[in-house]
Amino acid sequence: MSGEKEDTSFSILRIYDEPEERSSFPGSEFGQPCPSPPPSGDVWSFLRAIPPVADEAVVRQRTPRACWKVGGLCHGKKVFAITISSSTHHVYTCGHGYIRVWDESALHTWSKAPQAQLNFPDHQNCVLTCKLFPDEQSLLTGGVSRTLTLWDLAPTPRIRAQLASTGPVCQSLAISSNAQICLACFKGFIEIWDLQNQILIRKHEVPEYGSRCVDITGNKFWTGGEDTSLYCWDLRSYQKLQQYSLHHEILSISHDPSEEWMLVGLRTSDIIILHTHRNEKFKAIVHKYVRHHSLKFASCGSYFVTTLDESIHCLAAPSLQRLFQEKESTDILCCDMSSDNQYLVTGSKKSATVYQLLY
Repeated sequence: MSGEKEDTSFSILRIYDEPEERSSFPGSEFGQPCPSPPPSGDVWSFLRAIPPVADEAVVRQRTPRACWKVGGLCHGKKVFAITISSSTHHVYTCGHGYIRVWDESALHTWSKAPQAQLNFPDHQNCVLTCKLFPDEQSLLTGGVSRTLTLWDLAPTPRIRAQLASTGPVCQSLAISSNAQICLACFKGFIEIWDLQNQILIRKHEVPEYGSRCVDITGNKFWTGGEDTSLYCWDLRSYQKLQQYSLHHEILSISHDPSEEWMLVGLRTSDIIILHTHRNEKFKAIVHKYVRHHSLKFASCGSYFVTTLDESIHCLAAPSLQRLFQEKESTDILCCDMSSDNQYLVTGSKKSATVYQLLY
């Protein structure tokens, strides 16, 4: 197709633990392989004439130094998808047959009952993926079902609509930043939905083994999966814009809040970092073969969490300094962070774990 390119070269980054190790990092913005030439004498004179900015006037994004395990939510079955809404102050654990709703008071306990259980009309429905709307007042779920379910979360959770999909298993969902477009990922194709009118716009064919994950950044969408390639598509023309051969199976895709950077989690646990507009590509080497890999950016954009099987890693962005690391007793299947950057929740075999982020 016109405009299609393939690129396999990546600058290599490494995750580090101490601030003084940062000198090995190739630049200030996820790497800049060639530093700029030093300023001229005239430029230095101009810079010295600028009065210093007081420390208290500088706004710095906070990054957590640790997390504290504060509670557990007993879902009863595997938690394949999880989300936390700062707007409704609830956590939603999703799995086979139902969604459980937990209010804020349950986050700091270990045995509290859910506030509500939302049963699907078809008890064979199994939620594998969920996406919270930008206003955090609505939720979209998909999975082992011939429908995508749209939920109103406030004032009382209820089903608003069920969208009849054309595939049996939805593996991933993405919602545009204006909440007008939804992408649902099935084996071999992507459904593109108009959420406002609840209309299927297009069934877009993608490589059969390149459709495990999907995400949206502006007017582009991204897909990846078992065939080890990351594909970038134009959301208006549906043409393939870019193809990156990553050589390892893709397990997860996530963008940062600015929609400028894309994170790609590989089966090897390595993380690919791509700029969505510029030709900048980096690979963070972790070297651990994993079954489950989840990625979630904090809403402030200054750090992200990656879960690799039973371990949790919180990394600063863009420096990749490791902020903290935790380990659970069983594999982590999913994770989410609250938009106020106060809580991290993880889903596993029969329950969810709640962590409070410490700054």
